[in-house]
Amino acid sequence: MKSPSSIKSPSFMKSLASTKEKSSGFTLIEIMVVLVILGMLVAAIAPQILGRTDQAKVTVAKQDVRTLSNALDLYKLDNFSYPSTEQGLQALVTKPSGFPEAKNWNSDGYIQRLPKDPWDRDYVYISPGVNGPFDVYSQGADGQDGGEGYDADVGNWNVE
Repeated sequence: MKSPSSIKSPSFMKSLASTKEKSSGFTLIEIMVVLVILGMLVAAIAPQILGRTDQAKVTVAKQDVRTLSNALDLYKLDNFSYPSTEQGLQALVTKPSGFPEAKNWNSDGYIQRLPKDPWDRDYVYISPGVNGPFDVYSQGADGQDGGEGYDADVGNWNVE
């Protein structure tokens, strides 16, 4: 261990000052190397992440369709029929008027709020449906009936 007097000596202070000067920052080459490595990582990873956004939206739409279908089934258990097309999915949130009458409508509702599809559009509801007692679906990325790939409809008849 150094004695207090040797720490304050001029030669020790001089060597300490020269060490600080040598390690005071990064060189331009070091910064460039780090930027190149980060650029290569972004170039390798970004396409994999960005390419999955459409796939994630379809997954969310499938889950929403399942949730809405389950809520519609609960509605039918209480009221003995599905809401009409005119009553729509809003009948799951607030008590509907019109026919068929919802005599045993659950005062808590069947869902808290109606979701928008991942493309920020309303889900389509038809009762009676073309594919079953009701159809509830998202029109996919293009917002039109039919389509293929990410533009395809995501409905209660085609979710796994």
